[in-house]
Amino acid sequence: MEEFTLLLGKNGVIFAIGLVAFIWCYRNSIKVFNFIETQTLGNREYIMSRFELLFLKVSEKHVTIVLLSISFGLGLLVIAIFSIFGLYKTGIFLGAIAGFVGWKLPRPIVNFMVEQRIKKYQYQMVDALNLLSNGIRAGLSVPQSLAMVVDELPPPVSQEFNLMLQQNRIGVPLEECFENLLERIPTEDNEMFVTSVNVLRETGGNLAETFDTIVEVIRERVRLMQKIDTYVAQGKFQAAVIALMPFVLGGVFMSTDPRAAEKIMGSPIAIALLVGAVIMDLLGVYVISKVIKIKV
Repeated sequence: MEEFTLLLGKNGVIFAIGLVAFIWCYRNSIKVFNFIETQTLGNREYIMSRFELLFLKVSEKHVTIVLLSISFGLGLLVIAIFSIFGLYKTGIFLGAIAGFVGWKLPRPIVNFMVEQRIKKYQYQMVDALNLLSNGIRAGLSVPQSLAMVVDELPPPVSQEFNLMLQQNRIGVPLEECFENLLERIPTEDNEMFVTSVNVLRETGGNLAETFDTIVEVIRERVRLMQKIDTYVAQGKFQAAVIALMPFVLGGVFMSTDPRAAEKIMGSPIAIALLVGAVIMDLLGVYVISKVIKIKV
């Protein structure tokens, strides 16, 4: 009778938790489905949009395969490795963490690639505007000057200007082409460039002199950015050392005393502490990265 009462009590608690979860999901069904869509198809669509900014042609099928491989595939691989040594619970726990990290990792990676491309574009703007200024002084039109930049300079500035020319050839107004460029590369230097071109084309003015003025401003900004990058490099190195130190010490410990390492990996409490330490380590790296990130 007592066992039946205990079983009924446990089932009642499970039923109550399930009922509360069902009611909450029902009342917030739109938010739940939007979250699921954002984390699945939305994640793929976001990566595809970033690839378009990078001028990378990748099919949705390949992106889906990669996302599944570095999430579920990586999680299953971790589970399989730990299962070989009989650590099933540890493998499932760490496999779930590896799968979650693998699913979240692509967004920061593609965002970093886009940021690096924008940074490279900023460094090339001085040469691009000088060519535009010289072309206009030589009597060329704005599209012809843009074509000269496409022929003379490497990507990404040549890719961006070539896209503007292609859009203009199919009937898109040149002002709208410049606005699209600003949407793809939303920097202050680019906004100043696009605004000056569009305003002067409507009101009239000397584009060559305006480009020379913008070049001086951008050149000073680039010089300041390079100086800041030099100072920030030391902070990045310190962050990398701090982040890698626990893993290096952990590897040394596991290689010198493998029996103790096996006991640690077999204890749920020790694993939870290790996971907490890794999370705090990553949080420290995130804080340092925010501190050393300086906007110019």
